Amino acid sequence: QVQLVESGGGLVQAGGSLRLSCAPSGRTFSSSAMGWFRQAPGKEREFVSGISWNGGSTHYADSVKGRFTISRDSNKNTLYLQMNSLKPEDTAVYYCAADGKPWGGVATRRYEYDYWGQGTQVTVSS
Repeated sequence: QVQLVESGGGLVQAGGSLRLSCAPSGRTFSSSAMGWFRQAPGKEREFVSGISWNGGSTHYADSVKGRFTISRDSNKNTLYLQMNSLKPEDTAVYYCAADGKPWGGVATRRYEYDYWGQGTQVTVSS
């Protein structure tokens, strides 16, 4: 069974930092595009950041550009999201996602991803 397991969420004060990790199990996604989405209470799940299969291309939502950095370690089969200068509006459940097909470029839409994690809560206090 393929699973994506996120970790690294928590409670942080505004201006603080967190690093999220996503570790797949059951298969490797080292040749697949991956991304991060988030969902705040009462809102739809939204794109945060995506990275191409080889890490050569990245894309960010305007709301996090300049504050968040996506990266991947193919040797460890792990995806990361470094979040700096956090704001209360960043509070949400953050989800890791992976494209089931290889060699993909950056994907920004939910339907482009085939696998999803269960999410990790990020809460930013003011």
